Amino acid sequence: MIRNFLALLRPADALNFLSLTALTILIVFSGSRIPQAPYLILLYSGLFLVQALLLLLRHRSRFMHWAYHLIFPTVSILAIFDSLEYVVHAVNPYDIDQLLIELDFLLFSGHPTVMLEKMMHPLLTDALQIAYASYYLMPFAIGFVLLAEKREQEFDLALFMIMLCFYLSYAGYLLFPAIGPRFTITHLQSTDLRGFILTAPIQELLNRLEGIKRDAFPSGHTAITLTVVYLAWRYEKRLFAVFLPVAIALIVSTVYCRYHYVVDVIGGVILTLLTILLGEKYYGYQTNNTDR
Repeated sequence: MIRNFLALLRPADALNFLSLTALTILIVFSGSRIPQAPYLILLYSGLFLVQALLLLLRHRSRFMHWAYHLIFPTVSILAIFDSLEYVVHAVNPYDIDQLLIELDFLLFSGHPTVMLEKMMHPLLTDALQIAYASYYLMPFAIGFVLLAEKREQEFDLALFMIMLCFYLSYAGYLLFPAIGPRFTITHLQSTDLRGFILTAPIQELLNRLEGIKRDAFPSGHTAITLTVVYLAWRYEKRLFAVFLPVAIALIVSTVYCRYHYVVDVIGGVILTLLTILLGEKYYGYQTNNTDR
């Protein structure tokens, strides 16, 4: 029975099960260091069980089909990310912000977020803040298009690559906790980041949704966005034409809007390359074995 169940798993399913299991083990072994441990174990176990149930029921209805392929992976990624607020600093309390600040200063002979004040304009700030927020839409958009076009093989690979990039970035937050320049060097900024109309409400919304996490290094915004752009270039050229300028603006916004150090962005680019390399190799190996 277990062997039959495992045979149903896509690489994305196996990756999510593995990630949830690894996080549960981490929480159990962290013990009293994480006061929210019971909630987290319940959360990860619940996600595990819901995924297993959807895996078995995915052919029962169109809703189950979409829930299994797109809705649940999105919920799982966001739920795990939200849970890291309780995990990262409890497991690894040693922030590396000072190292990142020094590396940025070494590269630019200054602090990039401070240097960018020279080009600040309310309309530009609004535009870049919107671009930054588009990070949440781009992965869902390419998944929705591929699934709506019934290109399930391409969708499965895209889902696996995006999930792999997310979970590798989460591992990076655990290994290299950093809170980012909007908290660490705000005293060096000579002016607040002001938009015309949209910046303040978008920032407030993102602060409510994301909370305060040690999620600066590597830049997940950069890594996920570049991974999605790569997938769009490979599978959906129309989306690629739309995504590319947005992605460029988004990557600029990570520093301009003071969410990331430039070193974080470099780390995000490296993470993208690692995702593509590992993802293509693993996915090819798994699907070849499944076809035998």
